[in-house]
Amino acid sequence: MLVSHVIHQSGKWNLVIEIFRAGGWIMPLIVICSIISMAIICERFWSLQTKLVAPKNLVEQVLHWAKSDVLDEKRIELLRARSYLGRVLAAGLVNRYQDREAMKDAIEEVGRHVNHELGRYLNALGTVASITPLLGLLGTVVGMIKVFAVITSEGTGDPSVLAGGISEALITTAAGLSVAIPALMFYRYFLARVEELVVLMEQESLKLVEVLYGERAVGQDVLKNSQANK
Repeated sequence: MLVSHVIHQSGKWNLVIEIFRAGGWIMPLIVICSIISMAIICERFWSLQTKLVAPKNLVEQVLHWAKSDVLDEKRIELLRARSYLGRVLAAGLVNRYQDREAMKDAIEEVGRHVNHELGRYLNALGTVASITPLLGLLGTVVGMIKVFAVITSEGTGDPSVLAGGISEALITTAAGLSVAIPALMFYRYFLARVEELVVLMEQESLKLVEVLYGERAVGQDVLKNSQANK
C-alpha cells in the first residue's frame, strides 16, 4: 500500500515536471512571480492583524496612565514600540502640553509614515498581478511562433509535431492567469484592509486628543473659578 502510494505521488511529480518543461523558458519567470506573490501575501496577512496594528483598548490604557500621572518618557517609548497605533499616539503625547493643532499635526505626520509602512510590498504584489498575464501571453506568442515555424518546415501532416508549440502556448497562459488572479484579489483586499486600519487609527487618535484637551479645558475652568472666588 505504501509502495503504491509513493509510486502514485512520484507519478504526480513527474507530471508536474513535464508540464513545467513543456511551458518553455517563460515558466521559470511565472514560478518566480508566484513565489514572490505568496511571500507577500503571507507577510501582509501577518503584519496587518488588528492586534499588531491597533490593539484594542490601547487609548483607554494611555488615558489611564495620564489620569494616574504615570505617563512618563519610558511609558511613551514602550507605547511607541508596541504597535503602529502606539507610534501615532506617542507622537501626540510628546506634544500633549502644546496646543491642540500642534498635537494633531504631530499625529498626522507620523500617521503618514505609518500609512506608507502598512502598504509595504503592495506595489510589488500589484506588479506581479499585472505582469504575469503578460508573461502568459508572451508564452502563447512564443508557442504559436514555434507552431508556425514547424508548419513552414514540415507541413501539417503530423499533428504530433505541432503539439509542443501548442502545449507551450496553453500552459503558459494558464499558469500566468493562475498566478495573476489570486495576486490581484489579495492586492485589492490588502488595499482595503490598509484603508480600514488607517481610519481606525485616526478615530483612536482623535479620541485621545479630544479627551486630553477636554480634561485640560475642564481643569482650566476649575482653576479660573477658584481664582475668581478668591
